[in-house]
Amino acid sequence: MAKSSADDAELRRACEAAIEGTKQQIEMSIRVAKSRGIWGKSGKLGKGHMAKPRVLAISTKDKGPRTKAFLRVLKYSNGGVLEPAKLYKLKHLSKVEVATNDPSGCTFMLGFDNLRSQSVAPPQWTMRNVDDRNRLLHCILNICKDVLGRLPKVVGIDVVEMALWAKENTPTISKQPRDLQDGHVMNAPADVDMKVTVERELVSQAEEEDMEALLGTYVMGIGEAEAFSERLKRELQALEAANVHAILESEPLVDEVLQGLESATNCVDDMDEWLGIFNLKLRHMREDIESIETRNNKLEMQSVNNKSLIEELEKLLERLRIPSEYAACLTGGSFDEARMLQNIEACEWLTNALRSLEVPKLDRSYANMRSVREKRAELEKLKHTFVKRASEFLRNYFASLVDFMISDKSYFSQRGQLKRPDHADLRYKCRTYARLLQHLKSLDKNCLGPLRKAYCSSLNLLLRREAREFANELRASTKASRNPTVWLDGSTGSNQSANSADTSTVSEAYAKMLTIFIPLLVDESSFFAHFMCFEVPALVPQGGLANGSKNVPDDDNDDDLGIMDIDDNDQADKKSADLVALNESLHDLLDGIQEDFYAVVDWAYKIDPLRCISMHGITERYISGQKADAAGFVRILLDDLENRISMQFSRFVDEACHQIERNERNVRQLGVLSYVPRFATLATRMEQYIQGQSRDLVDQAYTKFVTIMFVTLDKIAQADPKYADILLLENYAAFQNSLYDLANVVPTLAKFYHQASESYEQACTRFISTIIYYQFERLFQFARRIEDLMYTITPEEIPFQLGLSKVDLRKVVKSSLSGVDKSIAAMYKKLQKNLTSEELLPSLWDKCKKEFLDKYDSFAQLVAKIYPTENIPAVSEMRDLLASL
Repeated sequence: MAKSSADDAELRRACEAAIEGTKQQIEMSIRVAKSRGIWGKSGKLGKGHMAKPRVLAISTKDKGPRTKAFLRVLKYSNGGVLEPAKLYKLKHLSKVEVATNDPSGCTFMLGFDNLRSQSVAPPQWTMRNVDDRNRLLHCILNICKDVLGRLPKVVGIDVVEMALWAKENTPTISKQPRDLQDGHVMNAPADVDMKVTVERELVSQAEEEDMEALLGTYVMGIGEAEAFSERLKRELQALEAANVHAILESEPLVDEVLQGLESATNCVDDMDEWLGIFNLKLRHMREDIESIETRNNKLEMQSVNNKSLIEELEKLLERLRIPSEYAACLTGGSFDEARMLQNIEACEWLTNALRSLEVPKLDRSYANMRSVREKRAELEKLKHTFVKRASEFLRNYFASLVDFMISDKSYFSQRGQLKRPDHADLRYKCRTYARLLQHLKSLDKNCLGPLRKAYCSSLNLLLRREAREFANELRASTKASRNPTVWLDGSTGSNQSANSADTSTVSEAYAKMLTIFIPLLVDESSFFAHFMCFEVPALVPQGGLANGSKNVPDDDNDDDLGIMDIDDNDQADKKSADLVALNESLHDLLDGIQEDFYAVVDWAYKIDPLRCISMHGITERYISGQKADAAGFVRILLDDLENRISMQFSRFVDEACHQIERNERNVRQLGVLSYVPRFATLATRMEQYIQGQSRDLVDQAYTKFVTIMFVTLDKIAQADPKYADILLLENYAAFQNSLYDLANVVPTLAKFYHQASESYEQACTRFISTIIYYQFERLFQFARRIEDLMYTITPEEIPFQLGLSKVDLRKVVKSSLSGVDKSIAAMYKKLQKNLTSEELLPSLWDKCKKEFLDKYDSFAQLVAKIYPTENIPAVSEMRDLLASL
């Protein structure tokens, strides 16, 4: 009975709380209705404005890296239990707006951007007071900012007042669901924690309609709140009494249920005891089974390991076995051509055997085994024995091949017969041992050094002998007359250079020497690089040799050794170390052969120094064709030849310059100097010899020749100042006349042609001025004095100066122009007397007359300006007089 009384008291308190809450909600609805103007005159709500209060809840849910926020609407059911009504996602909240038609500011609207897709959406909500509204809106805005990272648009709310309110009030946050009315609990998801904020006093328009319907069932108005509360109390008491009566009636049934539960508990305890016994027995059985399985697994693993060990040992024994035929071949076999296949197979086996005992091919655990170390030492001994035997054989073999060829004179040029070196048979025999050399390199790289030196030493003797015999016979068989080396000396005859003999056979002989030996040396370099296993690019470009000739036999181009790479992983890239070693070896191979080329160049220079031009062009063509890195010595040889040719030609140019300079030591000279026309002949011959890229060499010679010629001409002219201008203008005119055709096609000569033209004009001007002043010195000296005074005084003051009066002017004009025709005739005779080149007289006389008229015209203008009243012969009279002479 005590327990029943306590339950009754608790039930009574809950009912009173529910009645009080309902009363508060009704009063709040009345206030809202009055504020909206929907409260009738009779003190009742109009139709459609009675609603039940609802609850808003804000929650968040964590889903991995994202967090979702929701606005939940809860409503009271007919039994007074809260149940979910609607759900809004705050990520779609785009606008919060306070209604302007509510003076209290408690009504607001929540705008969602996805409301069109929902059937019913409450347009607005009304809170009990402004604090409740601020609390809810502040919570929503904080969640939007912190969780969603954005804020909705806020309309009709003072943000400053909201911030001040937030400092004074703290929002209510509950991490677990609250107990709601009538002891019901709001359901929440079990898998996550949810943060909920509940506002009870929010009344929407739909809830007002529900409240109106509720009051309508009792035929009451909003103003009859007291009567409505009393009626609810009576009904609640009736319900409590019915509940108590039902509890008392169900007491026997409860006793039966308790007895059944007690018997079921006993059965469960018995069953738990039996299950414990069975679990113990099963645990012991499981341990026995695991022990048996472990022993079986160990036995199976031991069997597999033993089988694998036997297989590995058999493979290792197979690696360690040395076939008897290979051992015999490596230690004492012959290196004859017929036995080379067996030697190659033995080398391949030995190489693979050594690699198979190295760590990459062999497991590290086997590498330190005694048997493996002993077998590796045995293989190393075999390798050293074989490499030593093969190296000794190849050194002797190379020497015997070359000795055989040197002893046979048919391999070399003889008297009356030029013999092209033919190394096809030599290379064929060497190719037999090409793969052997590759295997020797893979076995021991250090053994190739002595072999390369032996090959270079032997073949160098053969190449030098071939070059010496060929060069000697080439010079002996070439017939050419010797041309003079003195071209520009004034003591020799004037026609010496004109009748020079044809020496083209000299250039042809030099070209033949290069055509035969340069491709041969390139091929030998290429063959040597491949044969001796240097890792360098191909030497001879496809499509021809360096000079572009297609007439060379195929044997000279064939440097293919007919061998394949032993190791497919060998890199084809050029290695600097190999390239340096190759160039050193090529120097040993070809050193000394350049002396025979030098002998041909010196021989050609003695016959005709100008042939250095054509030989220079031929050498340049070969140099431009040498692109391969391994033909480095051939390029050095060609560069040395080019330098030798340039040195010899420079020697010729220097001697010719000395011949020119010797002219200034002679006695007084008049007329055109001898080296001027001879230089034109020399330049014409030099242009005929130009080939390829020898233009620069010739242009440098032109520059040196002409510079020395002009300097010497100036020195000779300065020795006799009286006739200096005459000598200069005659020689510069002769230079231009003799080089006119060449200057049109040779830019270097054109430059000096223009320089001579300028010097000629300057000499003409000085010479003509001298002749004019000699005949009319007083006249033009008077004019010069007037011009000098015009810089310091006015023109009106000049006639009053001493020696410049009108009387002085009349005296000067009378003395100078009284016999002007005779003076002009004397001027012509003086010009004719001093010139040695008659062809220059007409042009110089025309220049003289023009210069005289210009000077007289200037004099007449001065007289008209300073002495306007004085009369002198007119310029037109002077022009007519000069034209009549």
